[in-house]
Amino acid sequence: MPLQFGTDGLRGVANVELTPELALSFGRVLAKNMASPTFLVGRDTRLSGPMIQAALSAGIVSQGSDVHDLEIFPTAGLAFLSQKYNLPSVVISASHNPFQDNGIKVFSEGGTKLSVSLEKTLEAEIYRTLDKGLHTSSRCQGEDIGMISSRLEYRSQYISHLLQSFESQDLKGLKIVIDCAHGAASAVVDEVFSNLGAKVEIIGASPNGVNINKGFGSTHPEALAKRVVELGADVGLAFDGDSDRVLAIDEKGRLIDGDQLIALFALDLNQRKLLTGPGVAVTVMTNLGFHLAMAEAGIEVYQTSVGDRFVLSMIEDKGLVLGGEQSGHIIFRHLASTGDGILTGLQLLDLLKRKSQPLSTLADNSMKRLPQVIHNLKVIDKALLKDHGALWEEVNKIEQALGQDGRIVLRASGTEPVVRVMVEARSEQIAEKITSNICEIVKKHLG
Repeated sequence: MPLQFGTDGLRGVANVELTPELALSFGRVLAKNMASPTFLVGRDTRLSGPMIQAALSAGIVSQGSDVHDLEIFPTAGLAFLSQKYNLPSVVISASHNPFQDNGIKVFSEGGTKLSVSLEKTLEAEIYRTLDKGLHTSSRCQGEDIGMISSRLEYRSQYISHLLQSFESQDLKGLKIVIDCAHGAASAVVDEVFSNLGAKVEIIGASPNGVNINKGFGSTHPEALAKRVVELGADVGLAFDGDSDRVLAIDEKGRLIDGDQLIALFALDLNQRKLLTGPGVAVTVMTNLGFHLAMAEAGIEVYQTSVGDRFVLSMIEDKGLVLGGEQSGHIIFRHLASTGDGILTGLQLLDLLKRKSQPLSTLADNSMKRLPQVIHNLKVIDKALLKDHGALWEEVNKIEQALGQDGRIVLRASGTEPVVRVMVEARSEQIAEKITSNICEIVKKHLG
């Protein structure tokens, strides 16, 4: 089965599913359909990144468009530059996935994701081009071939944008540990934080092509939590491989996830009369405790399917300024066109500076989490989940028995061959038991 666009672009095992041939075809089709004179292209730190980027860029210039090569660059930075210069951009990254995977994500002019209809058109044409090739007459020749040029000056523009989003004068008095996941954040965070006056230690910033997300970053925050406690730091920030998401560690070494961060930001913006609506957009995976906290504060919660595409769409539809996911992908729409982990980290540090309270206190006061258990279950064909009547009949019986004391969310991942099982209940023990039961049901029906 060919690769298909998921919730976060095209993604697969590098050189097996996501091949140079496919990337070349992607570049040709992209340039043909978007008809932009210039594309911005960057990548994360994966070993396969230069290979995929070179093939994709070759496809773009073969159709007469130029490529500005930004080399290693955060995903949100490409989106910002797309918005600033009204140019499409492409990121070669598989985000939080292991280094063997890679992906291609496209931002349109304005810094937002492509429409679903355009993605479907691209998807069909990519494989048609792979199967039949591109006729010689449709290729550019001579002076009409595009040019690839290295444009590292864009980095300083993105860094300036990040610093301009920071309201406080400085971070003097704060001790911070930053975990770059050996990913794209490694290219910019030192310069971003070096002039803000805080004491900063950076870990997970030695990428070698194969260590991205390995033992570090938002998917493995244990190293950061340990270092925060060892140093007596005020806060830790953990980015993922392409730095579009961030999780935090409080001064006690506890993980502060995306739900808690969004709650903190929503309450703070609401107090300052900056939360439009007032409302916030979150996904079905958001903890029930978040909903209860927002209801108490008089803040409307708009719920979407999982995926930043859907969160952003809800933000736009309702005229909101804030939304995000439990994973730490958080969108400040008045500051950016997509989720930006580094920008979000700066907003958290600004909040801490203004409030002059420990992160643990602020997080505890923002919401009370209901025990939540999430399990990722590998299956043969996740697409069968949606319309599998017998499976849902069994799951619905369990949910009815749970009643108002919790909830069950069962969904196929948009980026991995897994079904995600999420259960919330009044106790961890009950949530674990129900999760185990649901997983057995899924295994029975989907293998």
